[in-house]
Amino acid sequence: MAEQRRPGATPPGFEPPEFQTDTSRTVTPRETPAASGPNVLASPPRPRASTGPNPAAPGGPSRPPAQGAPPERRPVGPSPFLERRNPSPEERRRIAQLPTEQLPPVPSEQRRPAPPVPNSGELPSVIVEPQPRRAAPPVPSIDLPSVPAEMRRASAPPVPTAELPPVPAELRRPAPGASGPPRMTGTQRRSAVADGGGAPQGSRFWPSQPRSLEETGLTATMVEELVLKAIFFAGEMRGMDIANRLKLPSSVIEDILEGLRRQKYIDIRGGGGSGVGKSTMIYQLTTFATDVLRQILDRNRYNGPAPISLQEWVDAVKKQTVRGNRITRQRMLDKFGDLIIRDYIFDGIGPAMNSGRAIFFYGPPGNGKTAICQGMVNCFDGDIFIPHAILIDDFVVRIYDSNLHKPVEEDDNSQPYDRRWVRCRRPLVVVGGELTLEMLDLVYSPEVKYYEAPFQMKAINGMLLIDDFGRQKVSPKDLLNRWIVPLESDIDMLTLHTGKKVQVPFDVFAAFSTNLEPSDLVDDAFLRRVRYKLEVQPPDEELFHQIFEVMCSKRGVPYDADMVQYLIDTHYKPVGRRFAACQPRDLLDQMIDMAHYRGMQPQLDQDLIDSAVRSYFVRFDKGK
Repeated sequence: MAEQRRPGATPPGFEPPEFQTDTSRTVTPRETPAASGPNVLASPPRPRASTGPNPAAPGGPSRPPAQGAPPERRPVGPSPFLERRNPSPEERRRIAQLPTEQLPPVPSEQRRPAPPVPNSGELPSVIVEPQPRRAAPPVPSIDLPSVPAEMRRASAPPVPTAELPPVPAELRRPAPGASGPPRMTGTQRRSAVADGGGAPQGSRFWPSQPRSLEETGLTATMVEELVLKAIFFAGEMRGMDIANRLKLPSSVIEDILEGLRRQKYIDIRGGGGSGVGKSTMIYQLTTFATDVLRQILDRNRYNGPAPISLQEWVDAVKKQTVRGNRITRQRMLDKFGDLIIRDYIFDGIGPAMNSGRAIFFYGPPGNGKTAICQGMVNCFDGDIFIPHAILIDDFVVRIYDSNLHKPVEEDDNSQPYDRRWVRCRRPLVVVGGELTLEMLDLVYSPEVKYYEAPFQMKAINGMLLIDDFGRQKVSPKDLLNRWIVPLESDIDMLTLHTGKKVQVPFDVFAAFSTNLEPSDLVDDAFLRRVRYKLEVQPPDEELFHQIFEVMCSKRGVPYDADMVQYLIDTHYKPVGRRFAACQPRDLLDQMIDMAHYRGMQPQLDQDLIDSAVRSYFVRFDKGK
């Protein structure tokens, strides 16, 4: 500002030959600070307040303002020093050499009155001395209670470098010049984001919805072929119907449709339904797509949801493993429901389920081995995601089976996920006497030119029951040899129709059930790999009463203990007939059918019991 000039500085617009020193007033040392020499970078003097009259100020003495009032401001008029703002370097040197008395005075109208200093009758010096910083008031100390010695945390001793745990490979920072970590697939990257970016392998698998073609893990050519086949088999389709057919987001499908339309493979016939946008447009094939579509159908005719890559499916299987559960006896009692099971069976199957390894049931038929396996699969925690199909070497393998997999009912608040996966309960796949060795490998259909997954692949992350073991068309020895390697290494080897071997996980809780003599079926090599063996014994008389009571409650028939005892005393004990757990259910169903036929209310009476026994227990003697 004009009122605060640096000593030795050149005022704006100053020309030495034209200005004369004003002798009408005296420049006192209070207005001009003393300096040892010209210093252009010196800080400007800051005027101090004064309570007495200032003889240097024009107009004589003035009344000091009241204490605490702001200083009076005067209007500042034009100044000749502001007319020229950029003096030359030569002028600056000449002005710096002039004595202080020859400097032009500052006009009075541009001077700022000094603020008053209370309780001071002397004129203050223009040079402002730095005021000492006021010390902060002392903070009163608080007496804190002392911590007992036994509660003090001891400082951890330094851990030697040799004893530090190794850093996992996926967390190590690559060395300079080294290549980075392997590229993650679309589902791996999206699952990592959904799990917080660094979820462990044992965390919940949740396939997040892809937002681009790259995140699907598929190529544009693969999706284009699926779109063309979907339109071909349907004749014409709306954009939203194509997206629902392929289970891909509409944004991805719209980009593919636009590319096919530019190549003149499809054309827009018109709009369908309400709304605007490409999703409501109806698409149909053009004549240019005939040759291309013929080549596509010659390669494979799969028409369904877009497949998942093999590596993404393997990663999902590891996260949804059936191994290492923590199943307690109380949980088993809750999940088995009204199934009457002895304590020794609970104690036998509980540790087997926690290990996830195979179990071998043996014993007479009709005692609930299959029913026990159905209750076992209910004890496993949570549900899993099963893909509609996976991609192995550009071959589609269909995994999801609506007859074996039971989808979970979802509410509106459930988190969205990739619809190429189906959220299901852990599956229970039961195969019996129809099992052959060919059914345990990839089944290729020459008509549709894609694969159907074998039973053990559809039972992944669930349970596989080989029922009636020993009654298959293939010999038990050959069938056991097929299972030895998967049971030992949790890896199964499958063969493509091209002869190539493919390694897939075998994360299955396998159960073998037979009513034949075990010594005639299995050998020591098989028994060593099947760690848990359990004999399912027939019920006794007391357990037979309990099963009958439960079945009567489920069928809505009044339970009569005397009639059940009549059945035992008349048709079991005299002939030495053995009890079976399935007999109360079967006999009661026949009595209900006979009662409906006779037009009477189902109940337990002697006539219905005798009729049911004659129809149910039939003995075929040879030679008659």
